[in-house]
Amino acid sequence: MHRVFQNFIDLLSTAESLQDFSKAMADTATALDLSCFAYLALHRAKSGKPRLISTYPSRWTAHYLRRDYQIIDPVIGEALQTPEPFRWGVDFRSGFTSMAQQQVFDEAAQFGIRFGFTVPIHDGHGPVAALTFAADERRPPFEKCINSHGRVLQLMAMYFHAHVRRKFAIEHDVYGIRLSPREFECLEWASQGKSAWEIGCILGISRNTVAYYLENAKEKLGVRTVVQAVTRLAAANKEKQN
Repeated sequence: MHRVFQNFIDLLSTAESLQDFSKAMADTATALDLSCFAYLALHRAKSGKPRLISTYPSRWTAHYLRRDYQIIDPVIGEALQTPEPFRWGVDFRSGFTSMAQQQVFDEAAQFGIRFGFTVPIHDGHGPVAALTFAADERRPPFEKCINSHGRVLQLMAMYFHAHVRRKFAIEHDVYGIRLSPREFECLEWASQGKSAWEIGCILGISRNTVAYYLENAKEKLGVRTVVQAVTRLAAANKEKQN
């Protein structure tokens, strides 16, 4: 597992395009006997299209996005409610509250997406994202990996989300003050209570480098402490959401 995880981190650190990120996760999923995957990051505006990186059948993903199924998808609905990873499958149907949810599940099954393990990603700064590994049936290697490495998969999901968000984020400003992608990202993780060492682990950089980016962010925002910088970031994010 250590070798697979390290290779995953190396691939993320050099990824430049959506295809690169897809390959990084696809190669890792294959190495762990996890079949296909889907990373879905919801848009801040409910009417906006989500970002999807996936190895699900393209006909299904195109249909899913065209019909805005993320709004009624019961798996995404569950991810919005809990920060903890969860499994889903045939028995998941008991929690459906509408025929529309049943339809999404039935249509997905037609494309071989019947069972899965989903990691919700709640970073506190915008909409929820989720990383799902899915299969057409309950296969022993799939179940074994989930049972043995569930927490590692959760960490991988966080890493993947952090790198994708940094690479493709558009706005990196706080009250009009422009921060670099790394400054903004380090500040966001600091607002989640992460230490410089923890942020470094997540982003694949050293603790000293994290401290350097946080120092730059403080200077640009005209504050003396990370707590003050985080407070300004939280206020700016709240204002954007209103």
